[in-house]
Amino acid sequence: MDSENTGQGRRQRLYRLSALILRRRDMGEADRLLTVFGRDRGKLTLLAKGVRRQASRKAGHLEPFTYAELLIAKGKSLDLVTQAETIEPHRRVREDLWRSSWAYYVVELADAFTQEADPNDLLFDLLLATLGRLDDLSADPALAVRYYELHLLALAGYQPQLFRCVQCNELLKPEVNFMSLDSGGCLCPRHGASRGDTIALSLPLLKVLRYLQSREWAEVARLRLSPEVSRQLEALLARYIVYHLERSLRSPAFLEKLRKVVAETPREVAAQQME
Repeated sequence: MDSENTGQGRRQRLYRLSALILRRRDMGEADRLLTVFGRDRGKLTLLAKGVRRQASRKAGHLEPFTYAELLIAKGKSLDLVTQAETIEPHRRVREDLWRSSWAYYVVELADAFTQEADPNDLLFDLLLATLGRLDDLSADPALAVRYYELHLLALAGYQPQLFRCVQCNELLKPEVNFMSLDSGGCLCPRHGASRGDTIALSLPLLKVLRYLQSREWAEVARLRLSPEVSRQLEALLARYIVYHLERSLRSPAFLEKLRKVVAETPREVAAQQME
């Protein structure tokens, strides 16, 4: 009877979790703290003991961006990863400098907009799908990230209003309109042109924003944006995200540095310089 109770107690202290590895941090001589995001449990901080030792069997399954099946033991302060098996490695993301940089940005956004142990199955599905798109060499990584940003904002409760003026509620006409970060959406020229805190939206930019927000990825993936509209789109969403998050992120600065290096040197040399 005692052995049966002991076995039941051990099973109660263990649970399985399918999760994405968001980030990791070395702890002590051989351990790592992991931030993971699971569909049913949300974001968790876990301890992987001994994972930095060469003999560790778990290490290769706990790399950033990996989708893994974890066996976890409940601990006093932190739960412990006891087993790990890769479901999807997203290997091309990790092997390509550009795509890994985009991936660091999308997981940083997910981390920033979520709280510990607060499940969000739709956000998990969006993040997993986005990492899959970044892993697909035929997909445009920048477009995949812009799509992710807009849909993440919607799931986090900050979806911008792009079809009506947030002040008068009139449908926006096909002309230059304005984005108000504070109001959370667009203003018509009558209410936005005279304000000093608004951002002018060209008609092509507004059309792309609406398309990204309202269409499925299969349709969005066929878009081919001009360099100018792509630049405007990235800059606008960056400002919108930072405003509502109320702090800057680290990954965009790295991406900008990478762009400058790549613009001045061949890709192979750039990769070496960024290491």
